[in-house]
Amino acid sequence: MIRTLPQTRSYSTAFRLYIFLFYVFLFAPLVITCILAFNDSNFPSLPWKGFSLDWFIAAGPDRVGLFHDDSNLRSIWVSVQTAFWVSALSVMVGTMGAFLFEQEEFWGKQPLYFLALSPLVIPGVILGISLLLTANSLGIFFEDTVGLDIPFLRPSFWLVVLGQFSFIATFVLLVVSARLKKFDHSLEEAALNLGATRFEVIRYITVPFLRPALFGSGAVAFLMSFENFNTTLFLVGSETTLPINLYLQVRDGSTPIINAVSFLLIVSTSILAVVNLILSKREEDG
Repeated sequence: MIRTLPQTRSYSTAFRLYIFLFYVFLFAPLVITCILAFNDSNFPSLPWKGFSLDWFIAAGPDRVGLFHDDSNLRSIWVSVQTAFWVSALSVMVGTMGAFLFEQEEFWGKQPLYFLALSPLVIPGVILGISLLLTANSLGIFFEDTVGLDIPFLRPSFWLVVLGQFSFIATFVLLVVSARLKKFDHSLEEAALNLGATRFEVIRYITVPFLRPALFGSGAVAFLMSFENFNTTLFLVGSETTLPINLYLQVRDGSTPIINAVSFLLIVSTSILAVVNLILSKREEDG
């Protein structure tokens, strides 16, 4: 749409209607889910039967709210731990990869770069199955040859971390690389000429410049890990993450506690996104 060209009334009306319907389609399910979290009903759906906080604070015996539901609380904590380690490893490895690919041309740079991006185009289901089969094959090999049982090679917490890290680190690599391309390398050269070491240049010049990208990619990596389902489904052990736990509840039939969980996730992720946006804006303005 070219705003400088004259527009008919019907065109403007249709355009505004399209924008309205688009955002209704986008946000209506989220709004309904949030409303149903406070519905005084034993079923996670309409009709509305009155306002209630039972699905957050009820301690039983007829109803158990989220804050007294050990299964959901445990899965939330597992997801937080998983997301922390995945985001930390992804930021560290992704940043080092960005530094690597910003170096002068070296043999195999382009093939290695495309190889680093490949996890983003591989379906999560295929990635999860591949990692599971590889880990199981290695586990059987070590057990049969040297009698060594390696818990890490069975579906477990750390296998989930490895599986999510394998593709989320690529996203961090792209974000940091895009920020690094805007960096004025003459600042590094000036610092080196003034006697700074390479480590001091990275610490006091390069990293502060990359800080918005590091915070932003780290926050998005945390959220990507927290909500990941496809890859995690094949690698999870006895400690289930929140998306897997919610899937099991929906499959087997659940109470509106899933709406309460969804409400808290929507609110917390929105707050995290706003805080990250504010911090990134301050860093860029500063």
